[in-house]
Amino acid sequence: MKREIWKGSEAIAEAAIRAGCRGFFGYPITPQNEIPEYMSVRMPAAGGVFVQAESELAAINMVYGAAACGVRAMTSSSSPGVSLKQEGISYMAGAELPGVIVNVMRGGPGLGSIQPAQGDYYQATRGGGNGDYRTVVLAPASLQEAADLMFEAFDIADQYRNPVVVLVDGLIAQMMEPIVWKEHPGRPLPEKTWAADGRRGRAHNNFVTSLFMDAPDCEAHNLALLEKYKAIEANECRWEELMLDDAELVLVAYGTPSRVAQTAVEHLRSQNIKAGVFRPITLWPFPYARLREIAAQPQVKRFMAVEMSTGQMVDDVNLAVAGQKPVAFYGRCGGVIPHVSEIEGAVLAAWKEGL
Repeated sequence: MKREIWKGSEAIAEAAIRAGCRGFFGYPITPQNEIPEYMSVRMPAAGGVFVQAESELAAINMVYGAAACGVRAMTSSSSPGVSLKQEGISYMAGAELPGVIVNVMRGGPGLGSIQPAQGDYYQATRGGGNGDYRTVVLAPASLQEAADLMFEAFDIADQYRNPVVVLVDGLIAQMMEPIVWKEHPGRPLPEKTWAADGRRGRAHNNFVTSLFMDAPDCEAHNLALLEKYKAIEANECRWEELMLDDAELVLVAYGTPSRVAQTAVEHLRSQNIKAGVFRPITLWPFPYARLREIAAQPQVKRFMAVEMSTGQMVDDVNLAVAGQKPVAFYGRCGGVIPHVSEIEGAVLAAWKEGL
């Protein structure tokens, strides 16, 4: 199969178009500007619509409108921009509208830096908007995976009528790697009979809303959403295991740090330290059950979460391990990328201290 060199942001944008996205609404912010820039050229040629909105708030509400009409739509932004979109994402979840939000994470809080970071884990996995809702969160670690997961993101969004977040750090968006454009047959999806796209032979107009004036009606809606989230947890949880068959130490990492951790593990094994990597691909649903099974294995002595933050995913690792084994943490933040030697040093220090 033909391999092509692509830049991360542009590969994400092209994959979205090939996945059937026909509405893109965004606002510029570093380090994801190449996504809307690419979309501005390609989307009209693909028969879609590109709009540079007047703000991030406007962009997510345009996605809401397009999705309500049955169009595959997306937006992209970077950390502080995604913060501004949280109300709209909550509205989409409440109205059960599919859509894809790409967050190219940078250092924070506030304006922070424009360098790669992972400080938006809580925001993505816990939801920054109001109410009881969830977004599916996909976290690719390479450009090939980022391109492949864009197809999955739109299918998952349509199947469950729910927003999907594709969470990448700025390094993945800015790097260049080879990609093979694969055939993605897609999953069987229900017809969008709920869309506000005209009567189309129906005896009524469809009405899209997240407003329920009576408390029992709102409760019933929340409980129905909960059942949907349980189905997502059962069907869409994904992860990767690297060198875990005999591992005594398990590094847990996603995105760019998982790649650094893999190299660190190779170095550690040359020093007779049996280490491996567990990489969550879905940050929500998080692979609690599988990580708990690994923690129960007798040869596994300890875990270490590696992140480009001051420690957020480590909370989910602790929940998964459930006290069976010690969990350490190593992180860099503000846009600093951990070096292989730093992870090795942290592992060796923890190993000597019995952590």
